[in-house]
This record gives sequence, structure tokens and C-alpha cells, in this order.
Amino acid sequence: MSEDALFAEVLDPANRADPYPIYARLRRMPVSRQRDGAYVVSTHAAIRSLLFDPRLSSEDLPPSRRPRTGNPLTDWILNPIKNRVANAHRPLIFRDPPAHDTLRGFVMNEFTITRVNGLHGRVGALVDTLIERCRGRDTVCLVDDLSYPLPVAVICELLGVPEADEPQFHAWATQLATALEPDARRDDEARRVTVTTFDAIAAYMRRLIREKRRHPADDMLSGLARPSRAGATAMGDVDLIATAVLLLVAGHETTVNLITNGMLTLLRHPHELDRLKADPERAPRLIEEVLRYEPPVHFRTRKALGAIDIAGTTIPKGAPVILLFASGNRDPERFADPDRFDPDRADNQHFGFGGGLHYCVGAPLARIEAEIALVTLCRRLVRPTLLDDPPPYRAGASLRGPSNLGIRIAGIA
Repeated sequence: MSEDALFAEVLDPANRADPYPIYARLRRMPVSRQRDGAYVVSTHAAIRSLLFDPRLSSEDLPPSRRPRTGNPLTDWILNPIKNRVANAHRPLIFRDPPAHDTLRGFVMNEFTITRVNGLHGRVGALVDTLIERCRGRDTVCLVDDLSYPLPVAVICELLGVPEADEPQFHAWATQLATALEPDARRDDEARRVTVTTFDAIAAYMRRLIREKRRHPADDMLSGLARPSRAGATAMGDVDLIATAVLLLVAGHETTVNLITNGMLTLLRHPHELDRLKADPERAPRLIEEVLRYEPPVHFRTRKALGAIDIAGTTIPKGAPVILLFASGNRDPERFADPDRFDPDRADNQHFGFGGGLHYCVGAPLARIEAEIALVTLCRRLVRPTLLDDPPPYRAGASLRGPSNLGIRIAGIA
């Protein structure tokens, strides 16, 4: 395998179950140019340096391009306007300062620690209810039975989205998650489907926001949609819709992977499962190690705004850059014995939630959901064992996690 084709191997679904040997080869050169012109950054030190470098831009999505309809009014007037608006109002993870900072500030004003901590009891009740539904069975599918429905119910409740509408935006969320995959960005048909999907979920959000303004409730979407007070600035409607879509999709995708990867790791390390069952106070440090060892997001893409000299390589202006977080998490220059799962690891400064300006806004909520879910699963599933190892994985390489996780059990405690 040529060194300049290694990242293509990361994207190959055949390597989804264990990409870590490929990451080890990539780390031999901290910044490596691939055949397609992208620069892959794979060591902890180099990633950390670039996360705080203003020359690296998050505004790297290709221009929005809606498919032709055959209607001249739509194709020559309406769609070009929609494309310009979409390009100027991306979700905040695809924005740079100052726009990113402004939008993030609006979100953080509603996504408060008090609001998130207030969900502890609700998350615990949801986990118990979902596990109780498995009573009388000798197998469970963790994704279908718990790690997908739990974060979906929580994010719907937090945002104020009717959970009964979840089936219609499940497919939307799955499709929009492909925006993080380099292959999908280069595929014209995939890009057209993504644009069409975004238009559909945006129309849904527009109607919901209108309803929130008529009948506000104690939820994040009502707060974000609240008219500006005297002397205050409100989020514009287009940015509000993009932000609502981002929060809903993120609530679908990353926490599902965190819970599933966490349980898979515990089942592969039954001693740690038993330790967590005996001592639930271990949960926070265990979750941090899962975030390092099997993170829900493996990489994010960026674009160089200027030439950047780093680790003996010059990244030229305009080049695409891939920050390979999961590789940095296993860098032996930063972590002792990095391929060992060790919840007692000290100084665990991982990239499980990214870093820098774009550190995940939902990290506190994801930690709460994962801790409660894993502790309860260890306590209530009787003698759980894996049905398949490795399990089948989802198609994407960026948001990496099993598509289902079959577990054999002797009952529900």
C-alpha cells in the first residue's frame, strides 16, 4: 500500500472494523499529502497545533447546487437564490469566526449546564424503560433497542421537537451525516441528494419554529426563536433553521456511536464491565477512555487559508486538510500503551469531542447519556456476550460505529 493512498484505505468499508493499523502507518509522517491533494494530519501534537491555527478554515463544504427541475423560473431564479443563501448560512460547524462565535453564543445561552444537568432523571427513566422492553428475550440489538432511541428521545425533548415526528427525520439525519464524508462531497449525485434532504428538513424546521413563536415552551428551540429584546440581537431565521437542523442531526448521530462503541468495548473487556457494575463511580473516567480509545467521530475536514508549515511539511493555501482525531488519540508519543483500553489512564487529553473553537457543544449531554446508559446496561443485562465480533459497521468512516450490536443475555435484572 502506497503511503499517499493510506487515507483511501481508511475510507474503504473493508477497514471500518479496525482502521487503527492504518492510522499507525500514517503517523510515521505527521502530515502526509495524499494522491487527491488532501493533507492528512495524524499525530496528537500536529492536530492540537492546527486546532488553534486561524489559517485553518472550517468553511470547506463545496458550494450548494440544487438539481435542475426543467422549470426555467426555478432553475434560473429561485434555485440560484436558494444556493446563495445556503452558502452564506451554513451550520456553525462549517463557519469561521466571527460568525461561528456569534452563532455558538446563541446556542450556549440555551444549552446551559443547568438545563443539561436537569435531564439526569429523565435519561435514567428512559434507559430503564428501553431495557425493560427487552424483558423475556435472550438477545438484544443495542443500536435499535437503546443507543439510537435514547439520544433521539433526549434531543427531541431538549429542542422541543415532537418525538412522534422522529420517523420522518430519521432518514434525513442519516443522509445529512454523509456531509462529513470526503467521498460524498466529491460525488455529484450524493451532493444533490444532500441538498434535497436539507431542504426537506429545513422546511420542517421552518414550520416548527413558526409554531414555537406562536406557542413558546420551555425548550431550546423556543428560546432560540424568541424575538430579540431591546438592545439584544436575535439569530436570523436562516441561521436559526441551520442551527436547529445541526442540533437535531448531531443528537441523532454521535451519541449513538458513543454508547454503542462503549458497550462494545466493555464486552470485549469483561473485567472492566464487572468493575463498572461493582463501582458505578468509575463511569466518568471510563467514558473519557472510550472517547479516546473508540471515539464516535474519527476525523473532520478543514481548508488552508494560507500556507502552513508544520511537522516538516508545508500545507499550501487552498489545500484540503483532514484532522485525524482517532489517530491522535492513539499516538504513542502522547499516550503510554495507546492501544490498551485503560479507564485509569491519567492526563487523558483526547480528541473525542474535537477541540478548539469547534469543541462539541453537546459534550456534557453526551457524557451524561453515555454514563447512565453504560452503568445501567452493566447492572441490568445478565451475563451479556457479543453475538458477532466484529459487528457490522455503518458505512461512514468519519462518524464511525456499529450499525447494530447483537448481544446475547441470560435475562434482565
